[in-house]
Parts: sequence; structure tokens; C-alpha cells
Amino acid sequence: MTVCWVLAKIGERAMNPVGELLTVEDVVLDLDVPDKEALLGRVAAMLARQGRLVEAEVLESLSAREELGSTALGHGVAIPHARMPQCGAAGGVFVRTRFGIAFDAPDGKPVSVFLGLIVPKQANERHLKLLATAAAMFSDRAFREKLRSASDPVVVSELLDAWPDSLGAQAHDRPAE
Repeated sequence: MTVCWVLAKIGERAMNPVGELLTVEDVVLDLDVPDKEALLGRVAAMLARQGRLVEAEVLESLSAREELGSTALGHGVAIPHARMPQCGAAGGVFVRTRFGIAFDAPDGKPVSVFLGLIVPKQANERHLKLLATAAAMFSDRAFREKLRSASDPVVVSELLDAWPDSLGAQAHDRPAE
């Protein structure tokens, strides 16, 4: 079974939904923000610029989603996200803060790794695929550590791109970790 996974990795690979969304310019490392509100403001600014949206509307959408319940997953990771009627296409940014900040995580730990996402209001399937891929990425301890230790946005972008697209076929063909 390991051979199938290795051959799939050697041949052309389909990029995962998160990797398709982000470029090196969408990766910010060691951002210095004091709290959740400041982080959401920076993420909203980046997403607004990327999608040519009004920053205040993006921030309002992200904040409204956070009011429903924290988007922190635990293990120092959060995925602030929103669906917006004004949004024409999905957008995403990766932010790693210099220090962990309180983000109402289920494990109570501060968060320093963020994947900000916006999708069009009607893009339910796309939204779910992005969230499922991100959740799978961030549930992998070794992957989280690589993201935390990377000192260059290019490396982070490559890590996000390289995550396997199919959580079904490739996941069961992967060697056990």
C-alpha cells in the first residue's frame, strides 16, 4: 500500500482546496497582535484586499461567526471563517502570530496559527471542503509543528500546497505515522 502513496506523490498531484487558495503573498509570519479583535482586523484586511471587498464588511462577517462560537480548534490553531453574499470567490490567508493569543479555544490554550477563510454565501460545498481539509491538516501534530517552525512564507505555502487532496484514497494508502 505504501508504494501506491509514494507513486501518487511522485506523479502529478491534485492540489488540495486550501493549497489552491493560498499564494506566498497570503502567508504572514510572526504577526504582532495583542488580542483576538486585532487579529480578526488584520485577517479581515488581508481577505478584503485579496477579494476586493470592503474591509469593514469582512470584519463584521468574521466577528459575527466568532460570536456564534469560537473557530479555535485547540492545539494553538483557529480557522476564522465566514460566508459572505458580497464575496465572488473563496479567499484565504495564513497567519502565524509572534505570540499565542486568547481565542476561546476548547482546550483553553492560546492560539498562534490561523487560517482565515471567506467564501461566497451560496458556496456551501466549497466551504465545507475547505473546512474539512483545514481541520485534517491541523489535526496532524507533525504538520502543525512544521508550520510553527517554518521561518519563511515560501516554506509555509509549500507545506499547505503539499497536503494530500484526497482524505479518502490517499489517507488509507499512506504509511502509518
